[in-house]
Amino acid sequence: MNTEFIKADDSNGIDRAALILKNGGLVAIPTETVYGLAADALNGEAVAKIFKAKGRPMDNPLIVHISRFDEIYRLVREVPEKAKALAEKYWPGPMTIILPKSDIIPKEVSAGLDTVAIRMPSHPTAKALIEKSGCPLAAPSANTSGLPSPTTAKHVLDDMNGKIDAIVDGGECAVGIESTVVTLATNPSRLLRPGGITHEQLCDVLGEVEIDKAVLAQLEAGVKPSSPGMKYKHYAPKAEVSIIKGSLPEYLCYIDAVHEDGDMALCFDTDKDKINIPYLTFGSENHPEEQANKLFSALREFDEMGAKRVFVRAPSSDGVGLGVYNRLLRSAAFRVINAPKIFGLTGQTGAGKTTVAKHLEQKNYFIIDGDILAREIVEKGSPVLKKLADTFGNDILDENENLIRSALAEKAFSCEENRQKLNSITHPAITEKALRIIKENFDKNYKGFIIDAAAIFDSKLADYCDKMIVVLADYETRKKRIIARDGIDENTADLRINAQPNDQYYIDRADILVRNYGEFTIDSELKSL
Repeated sequence: MNTEFIKADDSNGIDRAALILKNGGLVAIPTETVYGLAADALNGEAVAKIFKAKGRPMDNPLIVHISRFDEIYRLVREVPEKAKALAEKYWPGPMTIILPKSDIIPKEVSAGLDTVAIRMPSHPTAKALIEKSGCPLAAPSANTSGLPSPTTAKHVLDDMNGKIDAIVDGGECAVGIESTVVTLATNPSRLLRPGGITHEQLCDVLGEVEIDKAVLAQLEAGVKPSSPGMKYKHYAPKAEVSIIKGSLPEYLCYIDAVHEDGDMALCFDTDKDKINIPYLTFGSENHPEEQANKLFSALREFDEMGAKRVFVRAPSSDGVGLGVYNRLLRSAAFRVINAPKIFGLTGQTGAGKTTVAKHLEQKNYFIIDGDILAREIVEKGSPVLKKLADTFGNDILDENENLIRSALAEKAFSCEENRQKLNSITHPAITEKALRIIKENFDKNYKGFIIDAAAIFDSKLADYCDKMIVVLADYETRKKRIIARDGIDENTADLRINAQPNDQYYIDRADILVRNYGEFTIDSELKSL
């Protein structure tokens, strides 16, 4: 079959597309939501061609598109006042209403159900084609079944070229996800598929509106879908999609810990500078309309990029975000991963950080000791030790080629430039080792991970911490503790304390501040964990 490509501003082309539809053919048409694969909704044979072209299961019902409200009366058995109120408020627009069907609706459209889904698109080209063809149009998304829905004519061409009669190019779709579907055939009314018209907006008109369990969960076995997009894995690229729930630091930690070649990220615009693997963005974190508009294009682009796995930062499920999250759930085949909770633990020497770490360990947090990691990465023969020797000289090694810590400290802390050289060598290795430990312990039912590191604010480890726990104590308390702990004199203790940043430095960076000024109750300070 030769698929004709028609521009929406070509009036002769629009007339040809309308004639194709009138004569039982298939035409991909632009709407404000996604491109639809349209056929005469009252012609069962024409509608059957949609299922064949898409490879769509026959038990998945279609939506009938009309251009004027009065067309609804012959398509349904009755039009309740609720339907009129919804239409007055939100039609034309991205909302579909399900009602008991009339006898003229073919079984191919309703998938054997006693109801029919109807909507009035706002896109001028869709409206013109309905009017010129003289028939309501059944039009699911114009893509191969299961793939991301098309939001440009090119997407349709990629999937449908040679399978359908024509494609009408009306530019990029404004909404980007399919219409909201609400059924009025139940009491109370029920939201079956979220979209550009939100649950809250439906409630403004209808009062109580239930959210169907299948919006956020798989349809139960044996239950027939009463709306498109409920039963099958949908909207999926070739890559395996996983939704990662958690804050940005937790998301970053997860993908940096587990990623392999071919893995990519789908993140918010503001996240991109922190992502360390190939990525695409899908709008601002607090702008679900942007996310909806960009989602399907991004999922398709991952295939062009050759992605094997895609890690998506989970959006909010509020408002239009519910529609975005619903589509992602089906794209990911309900693969949702809760990123591990990760907290940084730091503080001044002698403040009592070790005591806090032991307390958190008793609360089932896994403690990653930065001091231990720092020692392990400079063991004899390690790449880090070799690089340190190359940078600071072989005299930082003893006769057995083990590190002389005092010799390294003398050189590394002699000036700021050398300190930065030290950090640039050791911090990446410590970070890599910490991520490896976190990855190895993901599935061991820990409450979370605590990265205990004195210099955490100077390292990339801070990027992975959702919150920072800072332990402070008064000068004299700290001094007494480190003298007893390390067997040093007062002079040396003063030097160590004065070499660290002041209290305000830590206070400014703390999310949870534990003030160990004499007696204190750790639980009261850390009750949020």
